[in-house]
Amino acid sequence: MTKTLSVLVLSLFTILTANAQKSDTLKRFAADTLVFESVEQEPEFPGGMAAFYKFLEKNSRYPKQALFNKEQGRVIIQMVVEKDGTLTQIAVVRSVSPSLDQEAIRIIKLCPPWKAGMQNGRDVRVKYTVPITFKFEDKTHTQGF
Repeated sequence: MTKTLSVLVLSLFTILTANAQKSDTLKRFAADTLVFESVEQEPEFPGGMAAFYKFLEKNSRYPKQALFNKEQGRVIIQMVVEKDGTLTQIAVVRSVSPSLDQEAIRIIKLCPPWKAGMQNGRDVRVKYTVPITFKFEDKTHTQGF
């Protein structure tokens, strides 16, 4: 009887330990794949948002098709800032025109790694949204950000 009880207790302990390990593995997996929408510390472009808008201005090229069609406006881009600061899942969530949308995506893909967002003192993946404004003036065809 005690032998059977010992085997039963050992089996139960093994099952509980295996489940605890699975649970820890699942928690780590969830923490690695979870994308936060709101965090204690937001992701940041190196040098801050002023540097980000200077980067956009320096690296943008107003699409010829958009100039020809006199298209201007604000493209809203959504992306995920990964734990290492790289940008993934870049998508247009508010479109102006195909040519301006493509230009906004192109510029975002050129970005250097950002400072990752933080939650509970740890780097986390964060969904982040940025507006990119395209504006031209009369015959000079410049854009403002």
